[in-house]
Amino acid sequence: MKIAGKVVLVTGANRGLGRALVEEALRRGAKPVYAGTRTPLAHSDGRVTPVTPDVTNAAQIQGAVEQVESLDILINNAAVALYDDLSDRAMLERHLAVNLFGPYGVTQAFLPVLARSRGAIVNVLSDSALAAVPLVPAYSISKAAALSMTQSLRALLAGRGVHVHAVLPGPIDTDMSREADIPKSSPESVARGIMDGVESGEEDIFPYPVSESLAESWRTGAAKALELRRSWQRASRRSQ
Repeated sequence: MKIAGKVVLVTGANRGLGRALVEEALRRGAKPVYAGTRTPLAHSDGRVTPVTPDVTNAAQIQGAVEQVESLDILINNAAVALYDDLSDRAMLERHLAVNLFGPYGVTQAFLPVLARSRGAIVNVLSDSALAAVPLVPAYSISKAAALSMTQSLRALLAGRGVHVHAVLPGPIDTDMSREADIPKSSPESVARGIMDGVESGEEDIFPYPVSESLAESWRTGAAKALELRRSWQRASRRSQ
């Protein structure tokens, strides 16, 4: 799928990676680009249309659906990441509400228009979905659950022509991880990597310069092989 001429919606578009994704979509010729934020986003490019859904609010999500006449690419980017030690259940529930049920609700709401366009769903996850980061365990749990959801949607929607991508970046230099003293990639470089992955049809996108070895081991590893086998089994049953 080429980005040029496609209609794109990015959630969490007010800053960081979300804003970089909007700019990268514009650079590649997408139009229009819907920028999903909690509060209206002012943008100088006339191809950008702001929508204001809170991804945890079903009524606001539906309001955004009514604004979007057609859609080719949905990028579920909105997320929360807070330090915790799993001692507070409310903290875990907050992460699940935004990072799991948020993209679930947005995806289900926009699925009819994505099925009509035979479009793509891009779920921005994290490499912490593969191995937990102890400093942010609730975040890691929510991203691992979102990866499982992404894999399930990939198999369930293949017959409807909807492509589902998992994005598994490492640390990004945004407000979410600014205090962490670790190597980080710029939001702009990660946004380029995500769009490159979508255009080349990668199911699992590792848009991080130092993650190529991780990407290769994931794509040829047992977990991916098991996912593909189960997807094939489902497809076989469906065709019987």
